[in-house]
Amino acid sequence: MCGIVAYIGHRQAYPVILKGLKRLEYRGYDSAGVAMLNNGLHVYKKKGKVAELEDLLTGKDMNSSIGIGHTRWATHGEPNDKNAHPHTSGDKKLTIVHNGIIENYLQIKKELIQRGHQFSGDTDTEVLIHFIEEIKKQNQCSTEEAIRVALKRVVGAYVIVVLDVDNPDTLIAARKGSPLVIGIGKGEHFLASDASPIVEYTKEVVFVNDYEMAIIKADELILKNSSNEIQTPYIQKLDIELAAIEKSGYDHFMLKEIFEQPQTIFDSLRGRLDAKGGTVILGGLREYTTSFESAQRIIIVACGTSWHAGLVAEYMFEELTRIPVEVEYASEFRYRNPVIREGDIIIAISQSGETADTLVAMESAKEKGAVIFGICNVVGSSISRTSHAGVYTHAGPEIGVASTKAFTAQLAVLCLMALKIGHEKGSIPHKRYLQLLHELEAIPEKVEETLKLNDAIKKMAEKYKNAHDFLYLGRGYNFPVALEGALKLKEISYIHAEGYAAAEMKHGPIALVDENLPVVFVATKDAYYEKIISNIQEVKARKGKVIVVVTQGDKNIPALADDVIEVPEADELVAPIINVIPLQLLAYHIGVLKGYDVDKPRNLAKSVTVE
Repeated sequence: MCGIVAYIGHRQAYPVILKGLKRLEYRGYDSAGVAMLNNGLHVYKKKGKVAELEDLLTGKDMNSSIGIGHTRWATHGEPNDKNAHPHTSGDKKLTIVHNGIIENYLQIKKELIQRGHQFSGDTDTEVLIHFIEEIKKQNQCSTEEAIRVALKRVVGAYVIVVLDVDNPDTLIAARKGSPLVIGIGKGEHFLASDASPIVEYTKEVVFVNDYEMAIIKADELILKNSSNEIQTPYIQKLDIELAAIEKSGYDHFMLKEIFEQPQTIFDSLRGRLDAKGGTVILGGLREYTTSFESAQRIIIVACGTSWHAGLVAEYMFEELTRIPVEVEYASEFRYRNPVIREGDIIIAISQSGETADTLVAMESAKEKGAVIFGICNVVGSSISRTSHAGVYTHAGPEIGVASTKAFTAQLAVLCLMALKIGHEKGSIPHKRYLQLLHELEAIPEKVEETLKLNDAIKKMAEKYKNAHDFLYLGRGYNFPVALEGALKLKEISYIHAEGYAAAEMKHGPIALVDENLPVVFVATKDAYYEKIISNIQEVKARKGKVIVVVTQGDKNIPALADDVIEVPEADELVAPIINVIPLQLLAYHIGVLKGYDVDKPRNLAKSVTVE
């Protein structure tokens, strides 16, 4: 959500920034803009896509070696040209791009209006740059000092990059609660919200920490903390390739990422799982295995698709470790006054590692003495730095807004964790432990086999693309899979869809069932098999359209269904990793057939860094 790109160095800045903004389109946005220094400050911004901004700038003199760019996801003020970033100060000497929310902007705005400031738009960001201008004027101080003073006054989350006409060789950036990465080149620096705009230019990066300010010249990077003390930048090597953020011949990133799952699941397990040797190695867990074994409770906090992964993990951990598990929406958990005891384990799951609600929930629990264990996909992300320990999923960059490969990688890692802890604790019979290691090791191959259903699912999508509603049902381990299938369809096709535990159907949702309602049952063979047959019969008796995901060779359920998707047999504990694949494909094909941009669904953002 929102994206920042900035450049200073020996290249032309505009092509670097424009390409970077296109790389960040997956984050979700509704307007875009750039600011360049070229015989004065020039700011261009436009509601709509980056391509529309590019059209606006065709033929203009964009010659400059320094500039900033932004894609905005509206929070304050409607999406339009005047509310798009960058925003400028009243004297037109300063311009800013900003990700995040300034919560006390109205109070500051009122004070600034009393001092004679006039505003052209409705955003908190315009207020912030006027505030910096006012502090600079009143205190007769440098822009750097004015930014430092302003940020001590504001409440909220932010990443900002400021360009100053009077200091044309310097960019100033700062962050709190929203990501910023600085790429280091030879005589040049690249700034961005994540590594995707940077990777083709340099692999050396610095992840800016909360409450740090960066003063950046072409050949110099100075980091300071909030007390104005110089910090030593920690330079890391990026572990991603340019090909990972390109479509590689696929029509959409989402389809590419669905088909990458055999490899990404394998990568999540590689070096960690040795089924033949009967071992699980998780370096991030090593120092905290005892903490998990002695824990009286595990609390999983997450949002969206990651919350669904947490629900599957609840079944896994309780079965394999015999530790009680609670799964919480981070957005609710952070505002409650939850009972957290010293020694409780908090598992925070986030694809981006920057989810604002999850971060705040972690920090709150950390203050109360809980052990914080992070699971995320992005090296150097805020959640990885806030956690006591954690595990990276190694799914690689996920560009499609609707999560697919990150979800299955999370499930693979969570399963490894549950197996490791349960084995160390002695709560899993050894024979069962070895069986599950082999089951998990076989998952990438079974996912590969499941993907061969793509053409058949595309035909099925044609049949159901005009439905107004869907109901997804599952039991046990497949209940969260039903929730995830419904979420994918909502995100991509804009069809209203609900996921339910199948046994709950009689407590309300069955009222919706008629001849026009497609009902998707995730009904692979497990402990609930006979029960879900009864649920299917209840839907058929009311003329609902039944779509079933079943285990290959099932002779009973297909006879009750209108459409059948057969997936490879797997133990019920690992089956969700396979069973979700056809639901991803169904959502994808329905979205495409309806003519929607499935990589960038409306109103959604990839990384939710504000509330």
